[in-house]
Amino acid sequence: MKRKIYISILFAGLLSSCSQDFLELSPESSITDGTFFKEQSHFEQALVGAYAALRGIKGSRSAYVMGEMRSDNTFYEYNSTDRGVQYINMELADGFLDDASSNVTNEMYNNAYSVISRANSIITNIPNITLAQDVSDRILGEARFIRALAYFDLVRFYGGLPLYLDQVKGVEDAYLERSTVEQVYAAIEDDLTFAAEKLANPTFPQVGKATKGAAKMLLSDVYITQKKYPLAETQLRDIMGMGYDLLPDYGDVFELGNKNSKESIFEIQYQQGNQGQNSAMVYAFLPITDNASMLTGTVGRVSAGGWNVPTQEMVNTYEAGDQRLPNSISIIEGTGPVGALVIDAVKSPVGYVPTPGKRSYRFINKYLHPHSLINNTDDNVPVYRFSEALLAMAETLNEQDKGAQALEYLNRVRKRAGLAAVTVTAKEQLRAIILHERRVELAFENKRWFDLLRTGQAIDVMTKNGEYLKALYPNLPANSYKLTADRLLFPIPLREIQIAKLQQNPGY
Repeated sequence: MKRKIYISILFAGLLSSCSQDFLELSPESSITDGTFFKEQSHFEQALVGAYAALRGIKGSRSAYVMGEMRSDNTFYEYNSTDRGVQYINMELADGFLDDASSNVTNEMYNNAYSVISRANSIITNIPNITLAQDVSDRILGEARFIRALAYFDLVRFYGGLPLYLDQVKGVEDAYLERSTVEQVYAAIEDDLTFAAEKLANPTFPQVGKATKGAAKMLLSDVYITQKKYPLAETQLRDIMGMGYDLLPDYGDVFELGNKNSKESIFEIQYQQGNQGQNSAMVYAFLPITDNASMLTGTVGRVSAGGWNVPTQEMVNTYEAGDQRLPNSISIIEGTGPVGALVIDAVKSPVGYVPTPGKRSYRFINKYLHPHSLINNTDDNVPVYRFSEALLAMAETLNEQDKGAQALEYLNRVRKRAGLAAVTVTAKEQLRAIILHERRVELAFENKRWFDLLRTGQAIDVMTKNGEYLKALYPNLPANSYKLTADRLLFPIPLREIQIAKLQQNPGY
């Protein structure tokens, strides 16, 4: 992480918005902050690089392993023919057996600090030039939003950690001790308060950048995580008046033509093609097969699939008639062993009855759309949607003993899903209903593990989930899914312990 902070990584922004004239000024290896941050366009380019770096924490394998597979929503298909280290580490993270050498959890830590480094380069250097006040405020607001988003993931995954709020320019700046959780949250709140004040309201269609709505949504999430419900309610009420709305059909939310729609509050941008902006995440969710053309429209081998597989328990948790189920999960039928599935059919999970002699495979379909090149898709990754704002408002009100008011927001989401309105107002019962609603509405958007953490249910839910999985898969290690309080956090990477002399989290 020290090297990632010490070396300025703003050059990714040059990939998509830099003029040829600028590129000819000097070799990339000799570009420094002293020669780069001279005009507004340089900061805009650096922002592009900071946004692009968010893919490493929101659209990566670490994101779905640590945010989704770690929970009771998904599992993986054990492949005895491929026991590579990176695959084993993903399995270990799922089963609470990961350690400080895991390339999966270390990847999240390092990528998040890369995001912070890029944001800090902007924040530190922008006072050095003269810009129109509104331009400076917007650029700073976006950069501080990006930094806050990275720190919010870090503090929930790892606990207290080094808090870099300025650009690292030398070795003396590079090694900070771990700050407390409270100190990290205070910094996040400060960043987001600034961003919410300086950024503009959203306009539709959006362009994929942070807005006042995105800053307030992230800030409300930070408040809810800390149980600061009145503060969260204030932010969410502002969001309700910003023009966001639910799309009429749940399945439409994830259609390519609806990227950055009125339901989107913030999402990570991807674009298929040869520009290097494409996504391949959905290929990890497909079964390993020599021909996935029935699913993707392209011909080619899926060689790294079998991950983030919805459990049957997850399928069963949907209420009868919930339109989100077939728009979130599909079932593949075929023949052949794990690692060589020959796909025969794709079916709905609603009322599914296995075909004799066929092997079935559940997969996430909400990010899968036809595309022309293998491992090259156009799907964005949602971070916040308006439906989450509605459910957050319902939760915030219920936790303040305003259950009757909470129903309005909860039932807007349920109505879109084709479900009957909830009338329960008893606090404990309604709390459970709202948490379940979040599970199915935000399924496979890497929210479930965080929800279990902040509601204090992780140990109980995942202990039961471990018992369920071990009954189905006797090959699972006997010590897997033995979740204790120490395993609610991931380990600080071993390299940081050795080089930066950071104290490791308990239990590792």
